[in-house]
Amino acid sequence: MLRIGLDAMGGDYAPLYAVLGAMEASQHKDIKLYLFGDETAITGILKERNINPGSFVVVNCSQVIEFSDHPVSSFIKKKDSSISRGFQMLANGEIDAFASAGNTGAMMAGCSTILKLVGRINRPCISVELPLPNGKKVLLLDVGFNSECRPENLLQFAFLGSVYARTVMKVDNPKVALLNIGEEKEKGTLVLKEAYSLISDNENLNFIGNIEPDKLFTLPDLADVVVTDGFTGNIFLKQAESIYSMVEQRAIKDSYLEQFNYELYGGTPVLGVSSAVIIGHGRSTPKAIANMIFKAEEVLKSNLIDNFNIFAN
Repeated sequence: MLRIGLDAMGGDYAPLYAVLGAMEASQHKDIKLYLFGDETAITGILKERNINPGSFVVVNCSQVIEFSDHPVSSFIKKKDSSISRGFQMLANGEIDAFASAGNTGAMMAGCSTILKLVGRINRPCISVELPLPNGKKVLLLDVGFNSECRPENLLQFAFLGSVYARTVMKVDNPKVALLNIGEEKEKGTLVLKEAYSLISDNENLNFIGNIEPDKLFTLPDLADVVVTDGFTGNIFLKQAESIYSMVEQRAIKDSYLEQFNYELYGGTPVLGVSSAVIIGHGRSTPKAIANMIFKAEEVLKSNLIDNFNIFAN
């Protein structure tokens, strides 16, 4: 049985939405959920809904890392916070995966200070599977961990994305592209130009060159993995999600655009670290929390981490 830890204190509506999401996800028989946070609050929510708290492993934590807290210093100082305790148990092998919709910076601090990086990877990143009109998906990374990157970081993201696409998305020979303002290799910043050279020179990557943002959706078969820095990727992702919000506000029903609802994918795995870590939206609903847990289950069952280790070494 897979042991998945959830930061019950993470998110704008924690612990209520986190616990409700855990209740929904607990219907899967293959997982055992560990809830990190205020034991009194967690068990109270469960009992109010006639759920036996014994159905979960509740790890009592006396501290919470708030969204307003400084990520690194709070992670270090608040050792009994739900995020810090989750990472400690993950590193010790007491749980198989840890998921949170809490402070992203603190999650990054945990990945960088508690967990090991795989092989020669020197920066972890996060990705998102974006839906395409033809029913397939394209993996975009980084989408928020690294606002500034060196060329070698983008090369490493290309490798991580390729492994993810093969392992989780089941793409045999994923096509990798570099997000840029033009298709020509001379386009973009000095970092992008050098990254283009590094990626194109690597025989282990199926590199197709630069791709412009609009081509991701208008030419859906062009790329399987799109690489960029976390600043650009985060803006791209939020812009895409805003389209869904606009469609929803205008009461427009479109089966394709509805796939941009963040609740459906729940969270995204951190790529490049030695254990399964999932990060979700701060505004996560119970449905999003449940899907974040299911994403952790998917990552574990795909043996993604083992594949990273095999590749990176």
